[in-house]
Amino acid sequence: MARTDTTPQPSTAHATGFGERVRDCFNRNAAAYEQGARLQAAVAARLGGLCRALKPNIPAGARADLGAGSGLLSRALETALGGPALLRVDLCDALLAQERCGDPALARQQLLWDLNDGLPRQLNGAALLASSFALQWLEPPPLRLQEWCTQLRPGGWLVLAVPTAGSFSIWRTAAARAQVPFSGLELPAAAELVAIAEQELEVQRLQRLRFSRPNGGALPFLRQIQAIGAQASRQRRLSPAELRRLSAHWPAADEPLRWEVLLLLGRRR
Repeated sequence: MARTDTTPQPSTAHATGFGERVRDCFNRNAAAYEQGARLQAAVAARLGGLCRALKPNIPAGARADLGAGSGLLSRALETALGGPALLRVDLCDALLAQERCGDPALARQQLLWDLNDGLPRQLNGAALLASSFALQWLEPPPLRLQEWCTQLRPGGWLVLAVPTAGSFSIWRTAAARAQVPFSGLELPAAAELVAIAEQELEVQRLQRLRFSRPNGGALPFLRQIQAIGAQASRQRRLSPAELRRLSAHWPAADEPLRWEVLLLLGRRR
């Protein structure tokens, strides 16, 4: 019988390389995360609303929020679904602590864990694996997604939101015009993620959401990303001279900033 106990097990949070940079960036900015993560909060609320209809169809078993951060998605899903609490799994203890400060009892539902090492053993045969704005930080995202799908028990659900490669077009345009490297995080291609999910799941809902925000210029945009700890990249940082060139070639304010977010709900066959 598959293990359903969600008691946190000993941590293997030992990130190296890029994973370590991601953890450190979010740790430094954890206190400001929820105030600045408006898009992440909106997507978590949308997933919560969509998951209300799943309530009668989720089998018994472990439920988890992978890359839970400060608990935006966990709380939305618990409100929508009731029932067992979700195990909050994340590598950044400072983000987990933001939610724990409001409810110290949540420590029993939090697990400090590097998802690049796979899933913790208590999620083998999980009934619900949810993740929002986390998969893109893992290496490589398609492999991690395939792993999540195959770890679900038959009838178990994957609930996923992830920003994809259609995001940040004006940043790429400005970098090309300025002849500087695109220094942002390379996001996964939506089509590749969908193909992986469809191999293992009966996909019940699939959307490519497009969000836009006013464009205040290059430096305010980059500061906004840094303010929530989302500035980690596999690319080198731009020099001050390169930043000035990027800013000079940034599109005008009438062209908004755009994000593409893949939203997927699927059930394990």
